Amino acid sequence: MRGGGLLVAGTTSDAGKSVVTAGICRWLVRQGVKVAPFKGQNMSLNSFVTREGAEIGRAQAMQAQAARVEPTALMNPVLLKPGSDRSSQVVLMGKPVGELSARGYHGGRQKELFEPVLACLEELRATHDAVICEGAGSPAEINLRRTDIVNMGIARAARLPVVVVGDIDRGGVFAQFFGTTALLAPEDQELVAGYLVNKFRGDVTLLEPGLDMLYDLTGRRTFGVLPYAHGLGIDEEDGLRVSLRGAVRESVVAPPVGADVLRVAVCAVPLMSNFTDVDALAAEPGVVVRFVDRPEELADADLVVVPGTRGTVKALAWLRERGLADALVRRASEGRPILGICGGFQALGEHIDDEVESRAGAVAGLGLLPVRVRFAPEKTLARPVGEALGERVEGYEIHHGVADVRGGEAFLDGCRVGAVWGTHWHGSLESDGFRRAFLREVAAAAGRAFVPAPDTSFGALREEQLDRLGDLIEEHADTDALLRLIEKGAPVGLPFVPPGAP
Repeated sequence: MRGGGLLVAGTTSDAGKSVVTAGICRWLVRQGVKVAPFKGQNMSLNSFVTREGAEIGRAQAMQAQAARVEPTALMNPVLLKPGSDRSSQVVLMGKPVGELSARGYHGGRQKELFEPVLACLEELRATHDAVICEGAGSPAEINLRRTDIVNMGIARAARLPVVVVGDIDRGGVFAQFFGTTALLAPEDQELVAGYLVNKFRGDVTLLEPGLDMLYDLTGRRTFGVLPYAHGLGIDEEDGLRVSLRGAVRESVVAPPVGADVLRVAVCAVPLMSNFTDVDALAAEPGVVVRFVDRPEELADADLVVVPGTRGTVKALAWLRERGLADALVRRASEGRPILGICGGFQALGEHIDDEVESRAGAVAGLGLLPVRVRFAPEKTLARPVGEALGERVEGYEIHHGVADVRGGEAFLDGCRVGAVWGTHWHGSLESDGFRRAFLREVAAAAGRAFVPAPDTSFGALREEQLDRLGDLIEEHADTDALLRLIEKGAPVGLPFVPPGAP
C-alpha cells in the first residue's frame, strides 16, 4: 500500500472525529502500516510546537503520537486561533500570517489556501502507506461548501473515501447521518462510503434494525458501533470536554499515596489555551483538578493555576470583574501556592505593554511577580529543555509576550516568589520527576500530607489511552472494510440521496 487515504468526517463538531482518527492511526500502525494524520484546517486554542518550530493543533500532535510518527506542519497546514467571536489568528505551515475576521477568511483567503493544503496532503501520501484525514465540524455546512478546504473540498480533490462519525449519545444520530448525506452534492455523495456510530451505550442488537433502515434509505453501510468509553483524556480542540465545574478526569484513578488529597483549581479564563497543561496533574493519584470561575472556589484549593490564554489583557479584566484577582492577591500574601502558565504568567506580572494582541497599550498586571511583559509582533515558538527543582524539564512555548524578569528565584524561563510560580513553558508538568518535585513543594506550602506516587508516568498513561482507541477500532469496527476503503477508495455506484446540495 502506498498513498492510501480516508477522510473521517462528522455529523457535528465533537462527534468524535479526533479520537476516531487517532484510533484508526493506532490500529493501522499496529498492523505495520506507515500512517500519518492530517487535518487541512483546524480551529483550536490548544496547539503544540513541532521540533522544527511549527505550531499545529494539539489534536494532530496526539494523532501523530498514535501513528508513532513525529508531528510536522504538513499534518495541520492551517490553524485558526480565535481571538474573539468574529476573528482568528491564521497560522499557515506553523507560522502566524495575520488576523482575519470570519467574513474575510471565508470571503477569499480560505480559497487561496486550498492549493497549499492539498500539496501538504499529497506530500504525506507520497511518503506514507496511508493518511487518515480529519474533517471539521460537518461536511453539510452548505453555507461554507464553496470555500471548503477541510471536508468534501479536500475529499473530492484528493479522491478520498469518507466515513461519517455520529455521536449517538446526543440523540438523533440516524437523522444526522441521513441529513448529512442528503445535503451533499452528487459529486460529494459519491465519496461518502458510510457511517460510524460513536459513544453507544447498551445492547447493540437493539440498534441493528435502525442501521438496516439507514442502509435502505441511503445505500450506505455502517462500519462499526463504538461503545461509550469513559476517561480517555485525549487532547481536544473545540473546547473544554467538561463543564467549568466538572472534574478534568472522568475515570477513577488510584487512591492517594499519602494521607491527603491535593486540590487544584484552574481559573477558566476567556480564550483559555492549552488547558491540557493540567492533564498531567489530574493523572496523579490523589490530585483533584477542577475548572473554576468564582473566588469562593479558590478557598479550599491547595494550588491555583492561571492557565494560558489567547487574550492576556482580556483574561486580566475577567479576573478583576469576577473578584478572582483579589482572591489571588490574598492567596499570594498568605503564602498559598499559585502557578501561572504562559498568559497566566504574564497576568501575574507587574506590567503589560500590548500593542499586538489586544492593542490595549499599557495595562497593570496583578503584581505578584517582578515581571514586565512587552508583546512583540513575532511569535515565540520553541521546544525548550531545562532544569527546575533539581529535575530535567521539557516544554514548548507559544507566545507573543516577551518577559523581562526583574527579580525572584529563577524558574524555567520565568520566576518564583514565595509560593507563586510563573513560566511561559507549556507541557512542563508532563515531565514526571519535575511534576513530583513541584507537587511536593505545593503540598509543603499548603500544609497537606500529600505524597506524589513514585511511579506515575504520564507518557505511559498517554500510550495506554491511545492503545484503548486502537482497541475500540479493532474490536468494534469492520477493519477489513476500512482497510479496503483506505486502499481502493469509495465503492463505485453509491446511490444519490435527494435532495442534494441546494
